[in-house]
Amino acid sequence: MNFNTNTDLDYEPLIVVEGKNDAHAVRRALGKVDVIWTEGFGLTEQKLEYIAEMAERRGVIVCTDPDFAGKQIRERINKRIPKARHVYLSVEVARNPKDHDIGLENVSLEEIRKAFSKILEVKISNTDSKDGVKIAEKNTEAVVMADLRQSGLVGQNCSAAKRSRLGRILGIGDTNAKQFLFRVNRFGITKDEFYSAVKQMEGKGMGSK
Repeated sequence: MNFNTNTDLDYEPLIVVEGKNDAHAVRRALGKVDVIWTEGFGLTEQKLEYIAEMAERRGVIVCTDPDFAGKQIRERINKRIPKARHVYLSVEVARNPKDHDIGLENVSLEEIRKAFSKILEVKISNTDSKDGVKIAEKNTEAVVMADLRQSGLVGQNCSAAKRSRLGRILGIGDTNAKQFLFRVNRFGITKDEFYSAVKQMEGKGMGSK
């Protein structure tokens, strides 16, 4: 799997975020990029059609807030536009320490740039698997729950913190173990890439940035 480490693509994709302040934050971090916001759950059919058209013409990158609403909006877009690529943020970097609000607008410019250095493309559709099990049956190179257990990502007191750290390295955000496994397989992350990231996580330590 190849991560895009340069936001200067051969063409300029449309970046989709939730709110106007999120769009301002992305532009401050990435420069004069083309951004559209969904207005949260106010995403209209007309705007969705426009995003779908742009996906065909020049590509679309979706970056929503790392919360339940953001997940719902992302999945609605992905269901309609399976070609959309994705950028994930962790709750840790998106949380406002003052009021604990979670949103892209709270993320530092450096963390936004880091997140957009790992643009992910869906390899497995929602209909192929919802938990990674069917993927593993078809592909022996797929990451399975046993790999998460072996890496301490499930079943330990520090598992959530480890998933958060590893999620930032892989660019898939932080979530529960089942969704973590789903995202790993959905974006075609191989066992080798997974364990390479685990080694990187362990080498840097949990306190590293």
